[in-house]
Amino acid sequence: MIKKELLDILACPKCKGPVELNAQGNGLVCRTCKLVYEIRDDIPIMLIDEARPLEEG
Repeated sequence: MIKKELLDILACPKCKGPVELNAQGNGLVCRTCKLVYEIRDDIPIMLIDEARPLEEG
């Protein structure tokens, strides 16, 4: 699980905006870019090329 302190300082690498933990707890969501950055082994993978589109709904 990502600590709140880390979440507070992380930013989307594309737009530099805030990210938030998704409901499943396995990704960080940027609402501005509509991207999800996967979390693997408690490490957020903050690479634009590896982000996946946000599925809203």
